[in-house]
Amino acid sequence: MDNLYRTIIYDQRYLLILDGLKNTLIITIGATILGVIIGLIIALIKNNYKENKKYKFLNILANLYVTVIRGTPALLQLMIIYYIIFKTSTINILFIGILAFGINSGAYVSEIFRTGIESIDKGQMEAGKSLGLSYSQIMRYIILPQAIKNAMPALGNEFVTLIKETSVAGYIGIRDLTKAGDIIASRTYDYFLPLIITAIIYLTLTLGITKLLKKFERRNNNA
Repeated sequence: MDNLYRTIIYDQRYLLILDGLKNTLIITIGATILGVIIGLIIALIKNNYKENKKYKFLNILANLYVTVIRGTPALLQLMIIYYIIFKTSTINILFIGILAFGINSGAYVSEIFRTGIESIDKGQMEAGKSLGLSYSQIMRYIILPQAIKNAMPALGNEFVTLIKETSVAGYIGIRDLTKAGDIIASRTYDYFLPLIITAIIYLTLTLGITKLLKKFERRNNNA
């Protein structure tokens, strides 16, 4: 009980945990939104080139982006963005975290959307063309609504993955949940309890969100 008191109650150390949890959620939600936007744009560029052979240069850039981001560690990308790109900037460090993890997530989300788009029967594209609809109209009104619905489970998994991936944000000084546990441990000289508490919070978050996503998926399938 004494260790628990020193870890959580003494000197209001629970506030460190709450603040870290808040920052973790801010980065995760922000990065998810940014990742979905980037991923959708990349997927549309690649699909447009596949279907119409348009925007070849953009397609090359899109493929390069996906290859580089998926082929390098998220931590390295985070450090490059912070220590090189924004080295002399006074921009909010949380925004840097959102940007770094959003760019990383976008590469994976683009493949999720690409797979979702390609899962739609090609006959629907042909039917849209026979009705005189443009490519953009077909994608907007016919293909994308179905593709996004198909991609929802994978997008949910990406959100859960991001929660865990943001645990490296402390490397650039962001006081996320993991960093909060580390700070408490450095003050109590006891790493066991702070890290176990941090792990329990992460586990509760991921299991809770996963359960909610499964409920949403079942409701979506029954709709």
